[in-house]
This record gives sequence, C-alpha cells and structure tokens, in this order.
Amino acid sequence: QVQLVESGGGLVQAGGSLRLSCAASGLTFTSYTMGWFRQAPGNEGEFVAFTVRSGGITYYADSVKGRFTISRDSAKNTVSLQMNSLKPEDPAVYYCAATWRGGLPTIREDYNYWGQGTQVTISS
Repeated sequence: QVQLVESGGGLVQAGGSLRLSCAASGLTFTSYTMGWFRQAPGNEGEFVAFTVRSGGITYYADSVKGRFTISRDSAKNTVSLQMNSLKPEDPAVYYCAATWRGGLPTIREDYNYWGQGTQVTISS
C-alpha cells in the first residue's frame, strides 16, 4: 500500500520560510517522479514543482521559481519543498504526489498517488 505523508506546514509571516516534507512508503521511491501541488480555498489545484526519479531534473511553476526548492532523499524516501520569501498568495493546502509516468508531469491527472496535504498559512 502506497502512502505519502506530508509534514511541516504551519503559520509563517510573509517573507518567511517553511520546509515541507513528504515521507513515501510502499513504493520503489527511485522509480517515481515526485511532485508538489497546492490548493487554496475556491481555487483549482495548482502544480508547484516536481523532481524526477534520479533527482537530476527539477521543474517549477513560474509562480514559485526562484523562491521554492524541491529535493529528494532516496536513502530516506522523502521529498522536501523548501519555501522561501513566502507571499500572501502562497497559502494553501500543499499536497505531495507520486507518478511512475515519464515526461514532465505538471497536471493532477499525471499522478498516481497523493498525500493528505499539509496546510500553509501566511500572516501579513
């Protein structure tokens, strides 16, 4: 049974930083591209970033490029999202996702497994 468990969400001031983590189990971690999505109330889910199987390729949404960094630790089966310079438009529930599909998976339908999400809140 595949499980993705996010952690690290919370309340932070605008301009601050948070680090989200996702622990994966029940899958061969190095065979999966790992991604982060987010969804704010009333909005469609938004792609944030992904890191491919080897970790050698990463890709970011324009809205977070230069501020967020995705990384993976294959020894620990974890993927992290370092979020810096947080803005008022960043609050959302952040979801970790996994896909065995190749290519550049940037839409929800590309992913096979999802975590339960972790809330990020920004105070002004």
